[in-house]
Amino acid sequence: MQPEYTKLKVNNEIELCETMDMEIKQKIERILLRNRISYCIKWYKQGLFRRNKNVCIFCVNDSVKDDAEQFIRAIEKNVDDKVKFLMRRSEESFF
Repeated sequence: MQPEYTKLKVNNEIELCETMDMEIKQKIERILLRNRISYCIKWYKQGLFRRNKNVCIFCVNDSVKDDAEQFIRAIEKNVDDKVKFLMRRSEESFF
């Protein structure tokens, strides 16, 4: 017998932003944790032109994406140079 809630299929994860700068990655992690925003990180290796560069993608719940974006933008003046905001639904499905 399965509980009722396991039949519900929900995918409300947003790929918020990506960065290759590990210092910015740590700052983003700290600011999200400080503000109690749950997140997950996806890692992608780049192809031919960007060898040895790992891309870190931060994913958050759709309901907190605006708050998370504001906190990340407040980290530094020129954060847009190091962080690319994606704001797209995650393609992965976990059900």
